[in-house]
Amino acid sequence: MYRPKEPENRRPASYAASTGQGTGMPYRGSLLDRLNDDRFETGKRIEDERDDDHDEYWRRPTPRQPAPDRFEEPEKPEKSSLDGIIEAQVRSLSEITPGDILSWLRGGLRWIIVMTVIGVIAAFLYSATATPRYTVYTDLIIDPQNLNVVNDDVFASNPQRDSQLLEVESRLRVLTSRNVLMQVIRDMKLTEDPEFTKPSLLAPLYRVISGNRPTGDKELGVLMELGDRVKAGREERSFVVTLSVWTSDPEKSVRLSEAIVRAFEAELFESSADSAGRVAATLTGRLDELRAAVTDAEEKVAQFRRDNNIQESNTGELASTRISSALDTQVLDAQQKLIQAEARYNQMRSAVADRRTVTATVFDSPSMETLRASYNTLQQQIGSLTLTYGARHPRLISMQSEKTALEKAIADEANRILQSARTDVDEARSTLSQLRSKADAERSTVFTNNDAQVRLRELERDARAKAAVYETYLGRTHQITERQQIDTSNVRVISPPVPPKTKSWPPRTLILLVAGAIGGFMAGTGLALVLGLWGHLGDARERFAYTQRYALRG
Repeated sequence: MYRPKEPENRRPASYAASTGQGTGMPYRGSLLDRLNDDRFETGKRIEDERDDDHDEYWRRPTPRQPAPDRFEEPEKPEKSSLDGIIEAQVRSLSEITPGDILSWLRGGLRWIIVMTVIGVIAAFLYSATATPRYTVYTDLIIDPQNLNVVNDDVFASNPQRDSQLLEVESRLRVLTSRNVLMQVIRDMKLTEDPEFTKPSLLAPLYRVISGNRPTGDKELGVLMELGDRVKAGREERSFVVTLSVWTSDPEKSVRLSEAIVRAFEAELFESSADSAGRVAATLTGRLDELRAAVTDAEEKVAQFRRDNNIQESNTGELASTRISSALDTQVLDAQQKLIQAEARYNQMRSAVADRRTVTATVFDSPSMETLRASYNTLQQQIGSLTLTYGARHPRLISMQSEKTALEKAIADEANRILQSARTDVDEARSTLSQLRSKADAERSTVFTNNDAQVRLRELERDARAKAAVYETYLGRTHQITERQQIDTSNVRVISPPVPPKTKSWPPRTLILLVAGAIGGFMAGTGLALVLGLWGHLGDARERFAYTQRYALRG
């Protein structure tokens, strides 16, 4: 235990002899003794000067204040003493020399040896009890641009590289997400695997480091255990992702890695399918409103046509316009027929007036042709008999009577044809008049329908626009519904997992023993230095207390 040194006038003579003082021998005391001697000499010299110069001042009382007791220690605030101790300790830190450090290490050598042995033993125990880890690695390419199945897909691709890298990072997070790991747990029945459910020997230490894990939910505990064994990272400036998985069995590590990749691909497909399904459901709900709007618009168009008696042909032409055009054509035909009938009638009337009914070709009925043939034959016979028998032959008289009868019959037939022609003229004129009346009436209808057609076209445009939107939404809905069944995620495994030949953890026993020895040696060295520094600061605190006590008493 440290004891403060007495003043020189109070020390025995044996002390001076033992330390070499007053004998001419060099002083070889410790650093603490040298510091104490220096401070004692300084305090003694200050005390002598103060006694010589201010003896009367200390003995004479001052006004309003009694003379202080020279040997009574004045009271000082606790804070100033604490500050002084801290200042002395800080000042002592600057006085530490390499010799002091070596002295501390020499004094704490037993701690260094003990900690080194403990480190070796701990390393050996860990090597004997630690669960071996067999880590497998799987390299995947996660292309942010999905397969281009349709031109206008639900998910738009961004050509910017920064956005693509963010997409890859997002999918990388999905690779180790809870959904993927829970699916792996169910597929491989990890809740029944003792490796994931049985606590290890170092479980209490793990609980101290990482906190308590839930004990009520077995599946959640397995999930946390699996999450600690699965790691994924992306290589710099690439779309390549490396997945690492470890278990105590190489083959199990491979199966677990393959299961994670399958669950990851299924999660991506399910995510895109769910997104497409939500879009399709939204569009389906909107289709009902659009269908009702299209039906209402088309009913307005049909009702307007019925109210205004508007009909259209297959070519889009109004029925009234088509009828008016047909009537105009019929009026032209009736006018042409009337002109032809009047011309024929005038020719017949002129032939009858000039008695040219026998020779006029305008009379072209079958009966007229028969009569003309008979008349021409009889005329030839009369001419032949006249040349043979003369004009008074009885046969000629009889033929002349037949000729007269034929001429009368031709005249009667001509009059009948003339009357028929007159009737045709009257009918043609009447037909033309009727057609003109109808054409005028239909023309007014066309004008009315043209005015109504302006409103009709407006209704038709509205109906077509709504129908176009409805058809677009309908086609898009069917396309997205079919899109749900297609997996367009572009994820490829470029390096499948292979069973490792050696365990990744723990290292070999020799390496662990060397590491444990190094760690224990460093821990022991640190402990020896801390203990030496603690003793050094304690000495500084005691020296300060000693100096303060004798300085005030002097």
